[in-house]
Amino acid sequence: MKKLLFFSLLLTSTLAMAPVEQANLSAITAAIGAGNADALGKYFDANVEVAVKDTEKTYSKAEAIKVVKEFFAKNKPSNFKQVHQGASKGQDSKYVIGNLTANTGSFRVYVFMKMKGSDSVIQEIRFD
Repeated sequence: MKKLLFFSLLLTSTLAMAPVEQANLSAITAAIGAGNADALGKYFDANVEVAVKDTEKTYSKAEAIKVVKEFFAKNKPSNFKQVHQGASKGQDSKYVIGNLTANTGSFRVYVFMKMKGSDSVIQEIRFD
């Protein structure tokens, strides 16, 4: 009986977190599509690897927001379409791949997120 109760509580808490994760993912994709680095930065970890074309570096959260803001200023987004998303087997990390249309061309965007407590935080974002 204890095992059944434990399993029920575990399943309920897992299902309750799913809508929050989906809401975060929706906010992240909306921020990319709008070119809103500040809104995207809310989901950044303390240190974030940012790759823009051939430049790749790990920045503090504040520096990463500035780099992404500069990228969006030079490449004004008009549309972001999510192509694929997935999660690790243990559900402790997630990723999103999409296509960003900007005034300067198209970019393939990759976002890697890791669970920290009950929240997903962005640890890597790439604009290729």
